[in-house]
Amino acid sequence: MRQKKIKDATIENLEKLGVLLAPTPLKVDASKKITLEIGSGKGRFITSLANDFPEEVFIAVERDQNVCYRLAQKKSVLELKNLIVIMDDAEKLNEYLVDVKVDNLHLNFSDPWPKKKHHKRRLTYPTMLNQYKNYLKKDGKIIFRTDHADLFVDSFQYFNEASFIVSDCNWALAPSDYMTEYEVKKRVSGPIYQLIAEQNHD
Repeated sequence: MRQKKIKDATIENLEKLGVLLAPTPLKVDASKKITLEIGSGKGRFITSLANDFPEEVFIAVERDQNVCYRLAQKKSVLELKNLIVIMDDAEKLNEYLVDVKVDNLHLNFSDPWPKKKHHKRRLTYPTMLNQYKNYLKKDGKIIFRTDHADLFVDSFQYFNEASFIVSDCNWALAPSDYMTEYEVKKRVSGPIYQLIAEQNHD
């Protein structure tokens, strides 16, 4: 859905809020647990986690300028020094996470791209899953959440093709303290699906 343009969501203001706008290798304490969310939206999910676990590191990625501005505002209001915000495409993350390995990678309610000719744009498509391996720890997990049944079913095949094992699957995920704005809105109209996948090292 097209986002309403925000007058103050300028590049200058995003920079003032500390948003990374161009590929820059991140310097992160590798001894800390690191969580990455791709497609963070307005940031309800990732800012809630970062606020509750100040000893951990969180990285939020959002490509939409207006939405990213809302996310950055939340970070600023909550004074989250443990949250890094990136405004860029997921395909460029290799340039940011050069020396970073994450424990958990969250894909929350990403675009389902329902038309078959667009399936390769899905964030769970095998080409993307193989890219994630570059910055996922050996025992790291991908947590995928969606309300789109066809995307959820298709993703099982994608994870299998990319040599991931689905270690947990939930076809009716219960509400929690950590939900996106979209999830809160969509829960009234149908089930939320979630799977957890790990790399198959055999």
